[in-house]
Amino acid sequence: MASGYPPVVTSTTTSHQELVRFLEDRFACAQACTECARACALRASLADPDGPEDQEKMRRKGIMCAEVCDATCRVLSEQPGLDEAGIRVQVEWCRTVCLECAHVFDEHPGAEDGAKACRECAQACTDFLATLG
Repeated sequence: MASGYPPVVTSTTTSHQELVRFLEDRFACAQACTECARACALRASLADPDGPEDQEKMRRKGIMCAEVCDATCRVLSEQPGLDEAGIRVQVEWCRTVCLECAHVFDEHPGAEDGAKACRECAQACTDFLATLG
């Protein structure tokens, strides 16, 4: 039966430090996802939906990133029964979308905070994936 915890955490030889690190990284990733979702939703709401193509691209990427980050946060904090493979796929998807969104935000003055939140989320995802092994 898969549990969403990596074998190192579910084995009988798990050290307290390994379990704490896993839970801390999982929480940090969920928290970064929440911050990124907020920043992306804000940035998307400021873009003119009838504006130039680059504004529309920024708005679409911001909305997509907010949705993926929100879903990832829910997986990490509310769905403990999801297997490790499912968690890994969700977190990898989140990391990819965040990096794509950060690149789009980089092209727009005033979107620096959104780009920073996306990069911080991508890094938290990377750190959590390393915990999964």
